[in-house]
Amino acid sequence: MEVPKQWFKDWFNSPYYHLLYNNRDEREASAFIDKLVDYLRPEAGALMLDVACGRGRHARYLADKGFNVTGIDLSEESIAAARKLENERLSFFQHDMRLPFRINYFDIVFNFFTSFGYFETRHENDNALRTLTNSLKPGGRLVLDYLNSPFAAAHLVPNEIREIDDVVFDIHREVEGGKFMKEIRILDRKKLFRTSFAERVSALGLADFREMFALQKLEITDVFGDYHFNTFDEAHSPRLILIAQKPTS
Repeated sequence: MEVPKQWFKDWFNSPYYHLLYNNRDEREASAFIDKLVDYLRPEAGALMLDVACGRGRHARYLADKGFNVTGIDLSEESIAAARKLENERLSFFQHDMRLPFRINYFDIVFNFFTSFGYFETRHENDNALRTLTNSLKPGGRLVLDYLNSPFAAAHLVPNEIREIDDVVFDIHREVEGGKFMKEIRILDRKKLFRTSFAERVSALGLADFREMFALQKLEITDVFGDYHFNTFDEAHSPRLILIAQKPTS
């Protein structure tokens, strides 16, 4: 399957992306964030960064809890939508996560729902993790929520057809070259229009993340396997949720 190197720039700005993923479980996401806040126990008004924030719903949820939240995302369309939510505790910026952003500034950095591993090379993924690390204050904490690659590969659905609002999504999935590949062919019945997009996400495992985190001198303090904070099990856990801390010096 051939996938453009910068596939995410076009796909994340497409209205079809938001249509396809508009059924995500917001109650589950909110419950997960509640558990994270209980676990992390941030101070009132803590400075938080939501990296790859999309349209900002989860950043807003955190801001509504009294924290000062900044969201960044590469998608201009998503940030334009997110900025409608801005208030004195909530702000958004269009930004490439491979580039530095506010050094030594945030108490907690979040990267939710497999919003990592998009890039062509390990070097680019390392650059993204460096951005997350450097934006933390000394002693600050990172939460990175990723798919559990071995579990995802074992439960991969190769072909799927979905129809949403007169738009047909013909989806093909495979694992190739250490990456999860997804081809999405689209038929818009109302517009009598066909197009296609692709996704590519690195099949990173816990060992990969341990190596990458060590390179940034991040100390992994906990690893969970789902949004209920059950212990991580490579064969059975749907998620790989890493909690790490930046050194104080």
